[in-house]
Amino acid sequence: MAKQPARKPVAQNNRPFVGVLVAVSVLGVAAIGYLLTRPGARALTVDPAIPAGTAEGQLMGRADAPVQVIEFGDFECPGCGDFANVTEPDIRERLIKTGIVALRFMDFPLPMHKNTWTAHVAGACAADQGKFWEMHDRLFAGQTEWNGEATSNPVKVMRRYAGEVGLDVGKWEHCVTTQAPTGRIKANSAEGTRRQVGGTPTFIIGNKMLPAGPIPYDAFKAYVDSALAQSPKTPAAPAAKKAAGSDAP
Repeated sequence: MAKQPARKPVAQNNRPFVGVLVAVSVLGVAAIGYLLTRPGARALTVDPAIPAGTAEGQLMGRADAPVQVIEFGDFECPGCGDFANVTEPDIRERLIKTGIVALRFMDFPLPMHKNTWTAHVAGACAADQGKFWEMHDRLFAGQTEWNGEATSNPVKVMRRYAGEVGLDVGKWEHCVTTQAPTGRIKANSAEGTRRQVGGTPTFIIGNKMLPAGPIPYDAFKAYVDSALAQSPKTPAAPAAKKAAGSDAP
């Protein structure tokens, strides 16, 4: 019998296969998003396998302001909501914009609040697009829409917020569904535990830790004044604007 010539291997085109992988990947992310936003979906839960990163929090104001304030807050905490909605606007206008105070928000989600972890992830993912404080404000303003008493699917509500504050919603949703900021949130919370924070909101103004709970503006200002008196720094004076027709130099 004549020997058959050996067949040459057929060159394979991997492009269709790669295309399938990309499509599966995209569909996978979309499926996760659907699972988290569909009716009846549950809030996110903490992944215990992800280690804590570095505690940094989110800063508002001058990094070298003479009075440094740290707030350990929980997005689902009603007292934190009261502070954010009632007192904080005055603090921003009178103390932060004038260069006296820098406020650093540190995540301290309490396990008693079933939707708060989702909110902290939502805020951290907004921070990745430079809009933490916009999402911070929206979460606190809408707290009764997404908290544990209102819904078991907080992501659906927060996705709307992401659009309202001008985020790239697709990127934000991918960040949320993958829980990319978990390590940062855990680190902030661990720093609160290290400082023996027992409740929220807890404020550290200068070197003084206040009892947990919301605080009115006048009391907050008194603590700031006390810290300012002990600080070697002085706030930068705002640039003077020459009024029309003024003789001021």
